[in-house]
Amino acid sequence: MVANKNKVVVVMVALPLQGHMNQLLHLSHRVSAHNIPVHFVCTAVHTPQAKLRLQGWSTTPNTNIVFHDLPMPSFASPPPNPNSTNKFPSHLQPLCEAATSHLRRPVTSLLHKLSPTTHRLIVVHDSLMASVVQDFVSLPNAETYTFHSVSAFSIALYTSQTVRDQIRNLVQPDHITQDELAFEGCFTSDFNKFIAVQHEFAKLSSGRIYNTCRVVEQPILELLETEARNRNKLLWALGPFNPVNIQSESKFSRKDGGPADQCLDWLDKQASKSVIFVSFGTTTSFSEQQIIEIANGLEASNHKFIWVVRDADRGDLAKDDITHVKLPQGFEERVKDRGLVVRGWASQLNILAHPSIGGFMSHCGWNSCIESMSMGVPIAAWPMHSDQPNNAVLVTKILKVGIVVKEWCQREQVVAATVVEESVRKLLGSKEGEEIRKRAMAMGCRLRMSVKDGGISQMELKSFIAHISR
Repeated sequence: MVANKNKVVVVMVALPLQGHMNQLLHLSHRVSAHNIPVHFVCTAVHTPQAKLRLQGWSTTPNTNIVFHDLPMPSFASPPPNPNSTNKFPSHLQPLCEAATSHLRRPVTSLLHKLSPTTHRLIVVHDSLMASVVQDFVSLPNAETYTFHSVSAFSIALYTSQTVRDQIRNLVQPDHITQDELAFEGCFTSDFNKFIAVQHEFAKLSSGRIYNTCRVVEQPILELLETEARNRNKLLWALGPFNPVNIQSESKFSRKDGGPADQCLDWLDKQASKSVIFVSFGTTTSFSEQQIIEIANGLEASNHKFIWVVRDADRGDLAKDDITHVKLPQGFEERVKDRGLVVRGWASQLNILAHPSIGGFMSHCGWNSCIESMSMGVPIAAWPMHSDQPNNAVLVTKILKVGIVVKEWCQREQVVAATVVEESVRKLLGSKEGEEIRKRAMAMGCRLRMSVKDGGISQMELKSFIAHISR
């Protein structure tokens, strides 16, 4: 019976938020490509959404990935509040708490079922799902690794004052002020408590995994590795997780003519690097006033654009997530020859990969940052909450592959149309923007090389696979 066991089985335990699920799904594909069985665990209502939105992989089913769609009791899910001065998505906290409360028992049951089938059971869990996997300690062949869905830079800033001081020395301290390294207002006090509980359980893990690359964050990763070794922990930078060599499909091979295909069809008709993509992720809702300012700014810029206008995802995944946002009267008619408004979810990775895209106005969620950088697209940074302000500093002040639309100290203010207009013009139509684009394209080239055979991320992934298969 021992001879028939798998050498290693990997269980991925995802937090049921789109940006978190997406990254672990990408990682599942990369690990399973090494002929390792992967079990992807999330809730029954959220996994189908994550699979539907996953981009860049073949539609052929991956037989090495088994999905476990766990049931979860209903919970109170308030709607997003677009008028809140604090843009943190508090409406999603009940979902996070329900997931960590109700998934522990079924996940433990799954681990006990899988343990006898393998020599080593590897559990990779989202950093905010650590309490769910805590019972792995009862299994003699199980070990866990914490997956961080944010940048190494953002994690390092929260590690210790010593590490923060070292970072400032690394990244030209005269260019970054203490005020720019955001700590206040990124989370609500209630969510900070939730994070603290999960991080206590994460101390049980054997190491950390990041969706980043050493060509992006090498000095910061070195600081974190030193800190990890002091605690007898391991660290891997396995990113970018997302596919990096996406060829936008021709209009002849696009299938259903849906919103994603319509975006790519429209982009096919535009000049190279001439379009700015405007999208703020799945957790942010804007006030009507801010929507009007964005619309007026895009119109006044006289540049081509794709603008994703949608409400934040709801915790209970209401079926109709298409938001009929009120835009300025006549706006879509006036910009019909140079602008495309998308209501609903858009195929971000495929859009960023299109040669017509010249910039990305983004909330700077790490998923969006790493996708944009891997495609060589510069970022107009407009952070909203969580790790996003620190990601914006990394992108604009350290890597210098983006510009700032809104400083974190102005987070409670409405961004004026003139600021949106100036940001678009700077990124797409100025000498400064051209220099930023050159750096972004060079970064994209290095990232794409990193995942090829012999590349630094590919070698790091092989190191991780060798470690868990030891």
